[in-house]
This record gives sequence, structure tokens and C-alpha cells, in this order.
Amino acid sequence: MTQAEDEAFEAYVGDQLDAVERRLSAITLTAANPFLAEAAEHIIAAGGKRFRPMLVAVTSQLGPQPNDAAAQIAAVVVELTHVASLYHDDVMDDAALRRGVPSANAAYGNSTAIMVGDWLFARASNQVATLGNDFVRMQADTFAELVTGQIDEMRGPQPGHDAMLHYLNVVAGKTGALIRTSAVFGAMTSGASREVLDALAQFGMQIGVVFQLADDLMDIMSDDSGKAPGTDLREGVSTLPTLMLAASEDSDDDELKSLIAGDLADDDVLARTLAMLRANHVIEEARADIVKRAELARKQLDLLPDGAATRALSRLCDEVVSRSN
Repeated sequence: MTQAEDEAFEAYVGDQLDAVERRLSAITLTAANPFLAEAAEHIIAAGGKRFRPMLVAVTSQLGPQPNDAAAQIAAVVVELTHVASLYHDDVMDDAALRRGVPSANAAYGNSTAIMVGDWLFARASNQVATLGNDFVRMQADTFAELVTGQIDEMRGPQPGHDAMLHYLNVVAGKTGALIRTSAVFGAMTSGASREVLDALAQFGMQIGVVFQLADDLMDIMSDDSGKAPGTDLREGVSTLPTLMLAASEDSDDDELKSLIAGDLADDDVLARTLAMLRANHVIEEARADIVKRAELARKQLDLLPDGAATRALSRLCDEVVSRSN
């Protein structure tokens, strides 16, 4: 019976995500001119994991009064917010690829990418207003966390501050906050109890951090992550493995440290550095840390009602971890 329930629930989530896709496409068509609609659709149409809308769909079944339409709107809000932040991030990072296609800034220029990101944020605000004040307030607070995380990343750790703690705070702001809100939004649409909402807030933040740690590891390990491998390395962006390497006192790591600290503009140098990092002990150490954090997130699920939705969240922990393998 449990397997049948889980399969039915998975089908339900799939149907909800299909509805979210239709809503996202419809929103881009509300743009005032065809060029804006095309530029807004550019990254949305490229697909992506839709991790945040999926979380909304799953947690929307954890309250006593599920509301599919409200859950779809909440899912649209978090995905629009996420995509808008990608438009801005790619400008700041001068990224060439996003989701396997040319980034918006590469396709349309920086100014257009910034303005389209602003338009998508505005559409998210329009949608969330239909859900009520509690949703609007949480969305506004989440947006502030996203911006704070981005600014903290741009500034880097200040003198005397721990680099690893700084990195984890950035991850919590830039990624964890919106994933936390996604988990909570879904449950809010179904009238879930405060106990459930609090547990989901903890779960969402923790699994959101795990999601980003795994994503950062993919930048090193995967040749099919939707962006050029080693992008973070080349740009000098700190990640869990590179910070672990920096803290290593093993003299065998000195050459790799020097390479990472040096100029990685040359493709051959970057390839050599990537190969050495992939073979280094910090990769397995980073994976172990990711697994540990995922288990801490899973413990929050003990506070949720038994059922297909909670089991789906438990499986999600495993799926997020598997991205780092």
C-alpha cells in the first residue's frame, strides 16, 4: 500500500509541476512587448531542476486543507524569484552559460538581463500578493536574505573572520533562504500547524545548504552541470572543498594550493588544477560533510505527520546528496 501511495503522490507532484510550468509561461506572455517576453522566457524555457516548486508541491499536502491552486501560485512565486536572481547573478559573475544555454547577459547584454530580472521580481511580487499578507511578508524577508547573501559573497570574509563560517552564511542567504521559504510556503497553503511550519523551516534551510554544497562540488566533478566545469575555481569563488584544502596542513597539498591561488585563465592550467583537485582527499571529506548535513535535515522530518509527503522529503535528502557523487 505504501508503494502505491508513494507512486500516486509522485504523479500528483508531477501534475502540479506541469501546472506550474503553464503558469510560468503565461506570466511571461503578460510582458508589455515581445522582446521582454522573449528575454524573460529565455532562462525559464531552459528548464532547470524546479527544485523549489517541487518542494512547494510536496509540502502543500502537510496541512489539513490542501489547496492546489494556491500551492501552484506559491510555487510560481519561488521559481520566479529564483530565476530573477539568476539573471542578476550571471551579470555579476559575467557567466556565459546558464542551464546549458547562453546566459541572459550573454544573449541580450548586461543591462537587459538586469532589467528582466527586475521584471521577474515584480511579477513574483504580483503573484504573492494574491496569497495574503503572511506570504508577502515572508517573501520580502527572503528577498532581503538573498541580497544580503550576495553582498556578503561579493565582499568576502573580513579580516579576522572565519572563511568557512563566512562561506556557510553566504550559502544560507543565497540558497538556503529561498529553499526554506519554498518548504514553508507549500505547507502554509494547506493550513499546516505552527509545529509543522517550524520543522519545515529548519528542514528547508538545512537541505538548502546541502543542495548548494552539492552544487558547488558538481562544479568541480561534473562535465555536465550546465556550466563550464571549474567556473567557480577560475573565478576564485570559495567552495567547501577549496576551503577544506586551504585549511589543510598536509605539505602534499601545497602545489594544488598554489595553483588555485594563481591565475587560472589558461585552459590547460585550469584542467590540470581540476584534475588534481578531483583526486585530492578534500573531495571525499566534502562529500562526508554533505551526507552529515543531509542527515541533520532528515531528523527534522520526525516532527512531521507520517505519510507520502514526509516520505518524499526523506527521499529528497538522498537525491540531493547523490548530486555530489
